Amino acid sequence: MTTIKPELFFAEARKIIDRLYSEQLPNIKKAAAVLADSIARDGVVHIFGPGHSKAFAIELAHRAGGMVPFNAVLLDDLALRGDMSYEELKEPTTERKPENGLNLLKLHDIRPQDAFIICSNSGINGSVVEIALECKRRNLPLIAVTSLDHSSKSKSRHPGGRRLFEIADIVIDNCCPYGDAILSDPRIPVKVCGGSSVANVFIAQSLNAEILRLLLERGYEPPVYLSQNVEGADQRNEALRAKYQGRIS
Repeated sequence: MTTIKPELFFAEARKIIDRLYSEQLPNIKKAAAVLADSIARDGVVHIFGPGHSKAFAIELAHRAGGMVPFNAVLLDDLALRGDMSYEELKEPTTERKPENGLNLLKLHDIRPQDAFIICSNSGINGSVVEIALECKRRNLPLIAVTSLDHSSKSKSRHPGGRRLFEIADIVIDNCCPYGDAILSDPRIPVKVCGGSSVANVFIAQSLNAEILRLLLERGYEPPVYLSQNVEGADQRNEALRAKYQGRIS
């Protein structure tokens, strides 16, 4: 009898989502309140996600049903907008170097009224920790989305020895296990099928929903993207983006 099949993945993924709902909803709401405050002050919410966690950033930034002042901060920018070569970008150590975090921030217009989300399953790599530390140096509110199980069992790769969850103002645990993968089979020496991508989508859109609710309660009309595949969307979206010219990718 196989122990790897889609039905089992659905079952395990549901367990993670159920845990998110029962354990992390208060932190999601607390984080959303901080982010709504920033947006109401004409701030931008910058979202850094290295590796596969960049999916969290692009889940929120520049997409239908998401808000315009969400800015994706990606390591890809070091090559696309900076002076790093594509070959350097592809190196597995890129995320681990603290200086790459600082160099990445230099490519973005970050202002005092802004806020930051960092999504990193492990929360231990140098660029992640350095960006988190720089957020605190600048007194920017910092939300972490991470696996507390994985991070608490791992040693930081930053010279200062700290991990993301030890720096952030609010931590949202993605409730995924150490190593991320959630299925196992005795014929394979490691677990398979990552869970954090599923968890992160639910966290991202839950934050989006709560921020929107809070802004509407204040009488603030949220600047929300219309799908670019809907007639008239280009004109509407560009008009909304104009307010944040140069501040969002």
